[in-house]
Amino acid sequence: MTPISEKDLAIQLHNDYQTLKKELAKVIVGQDEVIKETIISIFSKGHCLLIGVPGLAKTLLVKTIADALGLQFSRIQFTPDLMPSDILGSEILNEQKQFQFIKGPIFANIILADEINRTPPKTQSALLEAMQEQQVTVAGKLYPLPQPFFVLATQNPIEQEGTYPLPEAQLDRFMFSIQLDYPKFEEEVQIVKQTTTNQQARVSKIFSEQQIIQYQELVRKVPVTDFVVEYAVKLVQQTRDKSNNITKNWIEWGAGPRASQYLIIGAKCHALLNGKFSPDREDVNAVANAVLQHRIVLNYKAEAESIKPKEIIQQLIDSIKL
Repeated sequence: MTPISEKDLAIQLHNDYQTLKKELAKVIVGQDEVIKETIISIFSKGHCLLIGVPGLAKTLLVKTIADALGLQFSRIQFTPDLMPSDILGSEILNEQKQFQFIKGPIFANIILADEINRTPPKTQSALLEAMQEQQVTVAGKLYPLPQPFFVLATQNPIEQEGTYPLPEAQLDRFMFSIQLDYPKFEEEVQIVKQTTTNQQARVSKIFSEQQIIQYQELVRKVPVTDFVVEYAVKLVQQTRDKSNNITKNWIEWGAGPRASQYLIIGAKCHALLNGKFSPDREDVNAVANAVLQHRIVLNYKAEAESIKPKEIIQQLIDSIKL
């Protein structure tokens, strides 16, 4: 069997993505940008933080994507009494009086960490360690996680009482932060029509696990010009450059080098999904909001004037002179 070339593989990824969108549209109404950013993070080996109020079908979205990608899905509901062993698994004494490891729900390809900020830091850190290391440690033994491995954590932006907000260092582990908005009128009408009958749409499996891993490797191999890399780094450095009036007026702390890395990786994948073989400035801009908005800390003035991170990021993009 002749190995497929990288160019042909890139074309195949673009075509498979078009098929994937059609399949997801059978179940998910609207949310095109959310779906695209989620797919980008999966093929970039990243993780997502999804912020939205209850009832916006976050679980359905992730479960449908998992089905279409042919991946094992696991949902973990985070609560104040959740222990690390409830996620990772634990050792039990079996009938032969030997310790046997029982795997927890973390051993799946796609994990929905529902309302991650409702559980104490000790349990949050157990999940975040798995995200970073792609393995878990129980009783001194290492257990590798299945590949590909992707975590989508959700947060409810309304109720903050009794929650444990993720520290900045842990937020930085997530490649993207995605805001999920209410559907438009026409979309909500279609949602109601689809979900109030006995008929349920099913999606077909588009990918295999091996294909996804192959596409993840392809994303890393995509060539990038020095101009695009320098542009991405310049955009990130603008978030911490106090000589810049935008940063001086609105930003307390800027993004670190990991943001620059994710901008380039995300831009590579965005380019491939759109049928291009190398990213340009527009691809960097397309993923900039999802990469940066949870990595910049606004100052008191910005919060008092209800300035959104998205608005500041757009101003920084517009301010960069080439």
